[in-house]
Amino acid sequence: MTGTTAVDPDALWAAIDDQRSRTAQLLEDLAPDQWDHPSLCDGWTVRHVAAHLTMQRERLHEAAGFVARHPRMLRSRGLNAFIHDAAVVQARALSSEEVVERIRAGIGSRRHNAFVTPLETLTDILVHSQDIAIPLGLELDMRPKPSAVAATRRWDTRTTWLARVNRRLPLEGFRLVATDTEWTRGDGPPITGPIGAILLLLTGRTAALGRLDGEGTEVLRTTRTASP
Repeated sequence: MTGTTAVDPDALWAAIDDQRSRTAQLLEDLAPDQWDHPSLCDGWTVRHVAAHLTMQRERLHEAAGFVARHPRMLRSRGLNAFIHDAAVVQARALSSEEVVERIRAGIGSRRHNAFVTPLETLTDILVHSQDIAIPLGLELDMRPKPSAVAATRRWDTRTTWLARVNRRLPLEGFRLVATDTEWTRGDGPPITGPIGAILLLLTGRTAALGRLDGEGTEVLRTTRTASP
């Protein structure tokens, strides 16, 4: 097994800042109709995902204040519904320009949401930026080194509550092998490709299958097709 869970905090936050900067620029360049395009997240538009990214630095008292201002959030059923509903509320409250400004305002900050670590902040910005870019047919590079850090985190926490926010794909019994950095996990038929695509797969994004190769990829694709 290759890869490491040891993370330099300065490098971690520099990677988050880099991805925030490039995501903000991508959003700033969008046409108005692109903001309302469906994202890779079911039931989320590009605007919803972008608005969610403005909420990466909320501490517990700020989250409580948000709920107090929007009490209907208390009717959200489950963690994923709460996250979705919060993004919808935020998207209605902010203009496109304000969304971009708030994402840029996070550059240089080391605050992260309550109950999670900066590794979740990294994963969030890496994956959600692709939720925006891919369905729009836009390229937004996923740097191999931070993507490997995020993939390691997702692999290590795949059986914890942190994995509940992602669609669970049947990846047990496959060997995941990155082709652009040293990173391998699992045993079985190989699924190979860029570490960014592997990270997307680990977070339930089946759109990543088109960027992956190997016997395991074909097995997984066939399994998905055969599923009811």
